[in-house]
Amino acid sequence: MQSTASLCSLPQSSPKLSLNRRVSGGVSCNFQQGKRKKVIAGSLRNQPPAPAATLVSSSPSSEVKPSLNGTGNLGPNPANSCPLTPLGFLERAATIFGDCPSVVYDDIVFTWSQTFRRCLRLASALVSLSISRGDIVSVLLPNVPAMYEMHFGVPMSGAVLNTINTRLDARTVAVLLQHSGSKLVFVDQTTLQLIHDALRLLPPEHPAPRVILVEDPHDAPPPDADTLTMTTYERLLETGDPDFEWVRPVSEWDPIVLNYTSGTTSSPKGVVQCHRATYLIALDWLVEWTVPPRPTYLWTLSMFHGNGWCFPWGMAVVGGTNVCMTRVTAATVYAAIARHGVTHLCGAPVVLNMLAHASDAARKSLPAGMKKVQVLTGGAPPPAAVLQRVEKLGFEVSHGYGLTETAAFVVSCTWKPEWDELPESERARLKARQGVRIPSLAEVDVVDAETGRSVPRDGVTTGEIVLRGGSVMLGYLHDEEATKAAIRDDGWFYTGDIGVMHPDGYLEIRDRSKDVIISAGENISSVEVESVMYGHPAVNEAAVVARPDELRGEAPCAFVSLKDGAAGTVTAADIIAWCRERMPRYMAPRTVVFRAELPKTSTGKIQKYVLRIVANEMGPTRRGTA
Repeated sequence: MQSTASLCSLPQSSPKLSLNRRVSGGVSCNFQQGKRKKVIAGSLRNQPPAPAATLVSSSPSSEVKPSLNGTGNLGPNPANSCPLTPLGFLERAATIFGDCPSVVYDDIVFTWSQTFRRCLRLASALVSLSISRGDIVSVLLPNVPAMYEMHFGVPMSGAVLNTINTRLDARTVAVLLQHSGSKLVFVDQTTLQLIHDALRLLPPEHPAPRVILVEDPHDAPPPDADTLTMTTYERLLETGDPDFEWVRPVSEWDPIVLNYTSGTTSSPKGVVQCHRATYLIALDWLVEWTVPPRPTYLWTLSMFHGNGWCFPWGMAVVGGTNVCMTRVTAATVYAAIARHGVTHLCGAPVVLNMLAHASDAARKSLPAGMKKVQVLTGGAPPPAAVLQRVEKLGFEVSHGYGLTETAAFVVSCTWKPEWDELPESERARLKARQGVRIPSLAEVDVVDAETGRSVPRDGVTTGEIVLRGGSVMLGYLHDEEATKAAIRDDGWFYTGDIGVMHPDGYLEIRDRSKDVIISAGENISSVEVESVMYGHPAVNEAAVVARPDELRGEAPCAFVSLKDGAAGTVTAADIIAWCRERMPRYMAPRTVVFRAELPKTSTGKIQKYVLRIVANEMGPTRRGTA
């Protein structure tokens, strides 16, 4: 690792974040819609604003012309076209909720007024370190107060926030730092060694980012921390101006965050999102989730995962209390709910599964008189059986669908009151669907891969899920080919997810395109098979992938972890028989492999690509086998 002295200087010619796109300095997306041709352009670089006409949809047939009511010559002007940005939410929160708690971490409590000033200090201090508009600032932190402050303070300096998964290995972290051109990295005691190892792996010619240590009052820093970092977070804040005039975006299309995909199905790609996208998503989900003023939000979802689904910004709108936690277990979650009166939390289905199967010792009853805890889940279709279990414990589950490329969830399984009268199993089945678009998403469709046409809304015919709307990414950093493959000339973002559209207009995912099993010409949805398996009383987790088959080409292969105490009580034949009783025989797994734990990403997604490798190495199933 470089010395402190060498870390304190930055080359003045470090590249700013930009995307190599077809139109210099902007995003261009030309697509046909009927007979109209739309052109959408927006600044990706920090250039003077383009003329207003280039920032709005236009078409040869819809040129602005004087109208009979005299409004034809009116349009955007400096007073009505201020860039949308979620950063202003914090200033508003400090005005309305100034003395209310904003961030809680064990016994540490900040108010919204304090958080606002701390973020201004952070932005001011970054500018004093020569961080400027478009520079990348990376963060390797768990859910601590500083991580929350980064979501405002870093972009308030004009920089672009890059939150990195703390569970990655040093090689991957080095790759991301090099690819992004990061100038500065914030770490804590738990990630200090990781960044040390990652910086040693950077090419000699690549300038290493400076490192700043975020202190944790509960952990002493290592003895050599001063030699690895240039300063500490609190010392840095002391140098900042609490009355700093924060750097506003020139355009709402300016980048605000750079997030890398998890890499569960391919190499990680750098997704660039703009101020406008995060602003829209943050507000949309407050409405969709009917979040009231001053909720208490528990951070079980890592803020490095898609910026916590944009809730760091959203909680500022409603003056919520952000309860931070660094260790997520059933016991710590139940304890935090009881201690703080938590009203809302987000988490992947693995978190729901953890809560549903918590031991009696870990589980705590909700405080007397407390309403159900609102839970938003997504990242993978939640099994209906898990939804049933967790709702019986006092949790009200909402379900969303989105990708890193859409800033957060853009589809919500919006509940209809009439469904309350349905049997419990039917309610759980409906809630497991992905649902309908949120307001900022213009359209969602399921299209045939060959023709590009919409599939019938019959809940059976599968196709690829495509999206268009205000939160679709600007593109992939330094990867024009991947950007063009995802955002196509027909004006849609192609997700790579396979789904169906039900007659009522609700979307349901059936699989990732790579996870569909083709057996004797039949398409088998691994998600459907898994959903049935989760209903087995002994099954804790299940994942189904394709295994080569001598006769059928491919056959379903199930990997299963059992609940505590269930080992030895159930066999592979029992699981297969259970499935065959509840689904067509061809869909049932022909192989069942028991494992103590299934491989997962840091955000709880089961790594099916790992299991596919294992299934391939097992060789083909043969004629006459189960």
